[in-house]
Amino acid sequence: MNDVLARLRAMQSADVPVTGGRTLAYVYDSGLEEADRVGREAVAAYAGSNGLDPTAFPSLMTMENELVGLTARLLDGPDSTVGTVTSGGTESVLLAVQGARDSRPDVERPRMVLPVTAHAAFHKAAHYFGVEAVTVDVDEQFRARPAAMAQAIDDRTVLVVASAPSYAHGVVDPVAEIAEAAARRGVRCHVDACIGGWVLPYAARLGRPVLPWTFAVEGVTSISVDLHKYAYAPKGTSILLHRTPALRRPQFFASARWPGYTMLNPTMQSTKSGGPLAGAWAVVNTIGDAGYLALTEKVLDGVDRLVAGISGIGALRVVVPPESTLVALATDGTCDVFTITDAMTRAGWYVQPQLSFESREPTIHLSLSAATADHVEEFLAALAKAVDAAVASGPIAIDPGVVEFVQSLDAALLSDEDFDGLLAAVGMAGGDGVGLPESMAEINSLLDLAAPALREALLAAFLDRLLRPARNTP
Repeated sequence: MNDVLARLRAMQSADVPVTGGRTLAYVYDSGLEEADRVGREAVAAYAGSNGLDPTAFPSLMTMENELVGLTARLLDGPDSTVGTVTSGGTESVLLAVQGARDSRPDVERPRMVLPVTAHAAFHKAAHYFGVEAVTVDVDEQFRARPAAMAQAIDDRTVLVVASAPSYAHGVVDPVAEIAEAAARRGVRCHVDACIGGWVLPYAARLGRPVLPWTFAVEGVTSISVDLHKYAYAPKGTSILLHRTPALRRPQFFASARWPGYTMLNPTMQSTKSGGPLAGAWAVVNTIGDAGYLALTEKVLDGVDRLVAGISGIGALRVVVPPESTLVALATDGTCDVFTITDAMTRAGWYVQPQLSFESREPTIHLSLSAATADHVEEFLAALAKAVDAAVASGPIAIDPGVVEFVQSLDAALLSDEDFDGLLAAVGMAGGDGVGLPESMAEINSLLDLAAPALREALLAAFLDRLLRPARNTP
């Protein structure tokens, strides 16, 4: 057993750190060792339990109901509010879309109206459930346009979506106007607050300006909020709230059409470990309301200091004033974001590049957490050095012929052999096949030239080749 655990630790050493505040994507770190310890112990204690049947594990039902009740109070839910704990924000979004679709069996080809900044999980839901995604452009501040959203609603629309905030740029959509337009047409309105739902209520209590977005807004019918983000709970837990039980009912699945037990599920999963739920319950109760208020004050202070510091780095700018914990950065053209993100990785900071979209430039995405707030000045110093080095080397230059070739490719016409060649050409294949590249700047620059369909196809081909069986393990 010691050998197995030693091997686990050795493999984990190659991962980005999940504590310490130096990873500004994928993980959310409170910096509270006691909360982390309690969460880990709760996950371990319930790892073998099964959330399939709440009558067999009533403690899981108790924890879920308590978490949902706490979340409903936080988000101004009326007494009729109900909710479900899911495995993450994507499952919450999927269920919101599935429930909206199934609430309207009279609509043969259902649609949902999204701002272009809505999370990709809605497009995943569109793909899975056959709900057409109608996307509407945003304004110069990357905020949804209520009038354009209202105009896009028609007789086939079953759901309208707003973000609080949007992931890519960190701004809150005008939920009140969007929800009013949806209500006028008798359509559900879902607010995706997966990343902001545990921050914005506390930000408002701290006196910061926050656009209305909770159930206090008439017309909002459901909200998703992730506990494994700014509730700082272990992965993976999210909550999907509905204003009434009737709105949630189409989400449930039941089947007695086989000789075994009658299947009854409130989520997409049947068997599911109780570990994440127990971990979330334990962390939320350990940190408490006052603790979350303090953590929010700390992280937002860190955001303020970060934004102020960026103004002193000449080649960088903040794309739009952040309204929560997310910050998007762009360059002035003297360097590129992909070189900067690689340099930051080498310096021990993980930041996330975002490719260009339509006419909008590529950016660097930062998700600050409370633990990062202790290291903002250190981060800014590393960022300034990375930018200086990127300016000195200049933007990545790609041969015009390569640009023309990449932009001419049609992903639908490419074979597996074509993908093998392309992956090798862009540096996503090593001598023994596909592997993890040491540098991503050139690869991201090439991907940035590609149409979205080609990006998707190339990255799917890359992932397919990464996830192949290991047949010679120790």
